[in-house]
Amino acid sequence: MSGDQRAAYHSCRSDAAMALIKLLTLFLVLFTAFLRISALTSGTADGSEQWGYVQVRPKAHLFWWLYKSPFRVDDPANPWPTILWLQGGPGASGVAFGNFVEIGPLDANLEPRNSTWLRKADLLFVDSPVGTGFSYVDDVNLAVKTDEDSATDLTTLLKALFNGDEALQKNPLYIFAESYGGKFAVTLGVAALKAIEAGELKAQLGGVALGDSWISPEDFAFAWAPLLKDLSRMDETGLNISNSWASKIQQQLAAGEFADATQSWATLEGVISQYSNDVDFYNFMLDAADEPTDQAEVAVNRYTLYLNKKLLGGAKSGADAGGIESLMNGPIRDKLMIIPPNVSWGGQGAIVFPAMEGDFMRPRIQGVDELLAKGVNVTIYNGQVDLICCTKGVELWLKKLKWDSLKEFLSKDRKPLYCGDGGATKGFVSSHKNLFFYWILGAGHFVPVDQPCVSLEMVGNVTRSPSLS
Repeated sequence: MSGDQRAAYHSCRSDAAMALIKLLTLFLVLFTAFLRISALTSGTADGSEQWGYVQVRPKAHLFWWLYKSPFRVDDPANPWPTILWLQGGPGASGVAFGNFVEIGPLDANLEPRNSTWLRKADLLFVDSPVGTGFSYVDDVNLAVKTDEDSATDLTTLLKALFNGDEALQKNPLYIFAESYGGKFAVTLGVAALKAIEAGELKAQLGGVALGDSWISPEDFAFAWAPLLKDLSRMDETGLNISNSWASKIQQQLAAGEFADATQSWATLEGVISQYSNDVDFYNFMLDAADEPTDQAEVAVNRYTLYLNKKLLGGAKSGADAGGIESLMNGPIRDKLMIIPPNVSWGGQGAIVFPAMEGDFMRPRIQGVDELLAKGVNVTIYNGQVDLICCTKGVELWLKKLKWDSLKEFLSKDRKPLYCGDGGATKGFVSSHKNLFFYWILGAGHFVPVDQPCVSLEMVGNVTRSPSLS
């Protein structure tokens, strides 16, 4: 064999070896993902529901629950979508609240919900970040500290669910969020898109929808008092004190003092409550009810307490039987069957917010800009009477976008929305290119609860869901 032949021979062997190594590496990645999802996965006999755990990091486990829609319409031109719902808090359970309080097939009394979003899409609920709901860590030091950490975990979960499921891969994925979940949705949208472009995630990102979302805390802090003053809910003294705290928050954020800004935010909420005679942060037309009196407890738990006590106030299987905790740790846990014996729903909830204290007030406007620049459809929807993530604050941060088509978007006229009998105006919508804004009238922070009809129509428009009619 000549020298050239020997060189060619060794080159071929080297190429073959490299190809084999790549093939084995791919196999190990896929097999690891398979083990992550298959180890603790279950579902209904008819396949309409699936649930399970994904180990997103060593000793860190996210719980997920997927519902396949009985209203599915097969239309090659408009594939049936999958909606991933991300709850707020941080630390509120999407598997519980988003599912049983807002958009899932059953309400907290375990009765059918006529306005379930399954009419427009399959629904995927995840208890995220780790420590939320049925998700858990074996070491509390593994709780996520940033939105990006949460996005990394969620991207790992999506890889485990989608990469081995051709049916999911064909369905466009829409990330819908509420409250703090909006920050998770933006960072996940950016991370998932990068994973898709790199060939690491086999999915189609249809869009990101931000419902009453905590995208720019600074802008909400500056919006609260002027809004309440205009509504005759606050006087000049309260306005001036509130604005001084908002200015302090602005200075702390500019200096990168994010944990200090979180503490100032908690103080500002106390000032707002004091000078408004306890306005309801989730519906400024109402007084707050059953709020905790300790300020730290207010800061950490108001969102979960509101969902549990106020929205579940008449639920026989929920609040009357001891709250959402009794529902989840009772009949729901019995149904799921795979929850580890040492894990209870909400058992690690107290670790989530404190771990994220240094990221809670960090804005995510830049992430929205990244999604828009990449051509991803971004939808903003907001309840008219929400205070915590008020429309006034959303419009403030919206104008800070660097998106090159923002000027054209802001010049567009709104179109009215109607739903149901009577012909009353239920909202407005404006859009330009891949940015959409829905103003939902008569709704507070929890839009699907307050205005289920127009919310469902909005979801159909956002996801382009094929219709039976």
